[in-house]
Amino acid sequence: MSIVLTHAYYLNEDPVEAKIMKPYAPLGLLYISGYLNEQKIKNYLFDTTFSNQQEQLDFIKNKKPLIVAIYTNLMTKINVIKLIKILLSDSTYGFPKLILGGPDVSYNLENYLNTGVHFIVIGEGEQTTTELFHAIIDKTDISNVTGIAYLENNQIVKTSPRIKIKDLSTLPLPNRDGIAIDKYLETWKTNHGNSSMTISTQRGCPYTCKWCSTAVYGQSYRRRPARLVVEEMGLLQKKYNPDSIWFVDDVFTVSHKWINEFHEETKKQNIKIPFECITRAERLNDEVLKLLKEAGCFRIWIGAESGSQKIIDAMDRRVNVNTVKDAIVKTNEVGIETGTFIMLGYPGETEVDINETITYLKNANPTHFTITIAYPIKGTSL
Repeated sequence: MSIVLTHAYYLNEDPVEAKIMKPYAPLGLLYISGYLNEQKIKNYLFDTTFSNQQEQLDFIKNKKPLIVAIYTNLMTKINVIKLIKILLSDSTYGFPKLILGGPDVSYNLENYLNTGVHFIVIGEGEQTTTELFHAIIDKTDISNVTGIAYLENNQIVKTSPRIKIKDLSTLPLPNRDGIAIDKYLETWKTNHGNSSMTISTQRGCPYTCKWCSTAVYGQSYRRRPARLVVEEMGLLQKKYNPDSIWFVDDVFTVSHKWINEFHEETKKQNIKIPFECITRAERLNDEVLKLLKEAGCFRIWIGAESGSQKIIDAMDRRVNVNTVKDAIVKTNEVGIETGTFIMLGYPGETEVDINETITYLKNANPTHFTITIAYPIKGTSL
């Protein structure tokens, strides 16, 4: 009566990331595992990052779980579907109940359910997976579990939406002991001379960028207490001693009050680990930059996406391109590295807009920048 939690991202199949070699542990699955542990539900993690599908299948065959829950996103959907087909067709795996979750499933219910998967978790997975497990083993009415979808008489059934977890302080820490964290640290050290780990402090994003998916955490803002975040930093420092932390939140400085509390807690707990974060330009000012630097921030990624105001407005970014440029310049001046994101090919973009972006990059002069091609994710405004 156990659950295997897994995903289908195999690093050696991704030539770009295999060249970059900056992998991070699957934090979402680790959170679910930690929650299931707290609920006394036996679960096993199989992290595929440094593995392959055959080893994954051997693990499932060995554990013979009641349920296999698979995290799915745009990059991994093909591998996920291949895995589903094998598990459904071969009795040596015990025909477990198959659950899918993640950002790609909510707006593709029919396609995924037609693969034969039994249930889809819509939104946050901790409470839903727990309730679904109990409903399956107790043979109670599945329709009472909120936040899921399944097929019944060839019709899609969607239960009532799951109410999002309001108080994130009630969540246990991610179960990092459940996977080989050392492999991540060693990979970073070998390829870059230093190591990095991730921490999540918030869920949801209150902004409305048209290309961004909010399928899991929603357009909300929920935050863990700063005290608990700094305590987690201390635990990671003591146990793993990473050289830096990457805060995975969409807008780290969205709340200046929280940043003040975070800064105070780092002093109070005497914890200082170099970290980098993402934010929006208008949520930075002189005081926030000062607090971040004192707390250990060495790099801030400031969202831009384009140097053309026309394109920024089309994206519903709700920011002025000069505000972004000025924030990058000011961050550089205080001695914090900067990064920015560029998206090319957004509908309506012309060569004039691209040249404006080139000019913006030259004037802002970020330490780093990344370029992606715009692509429409189902369920987003784009």
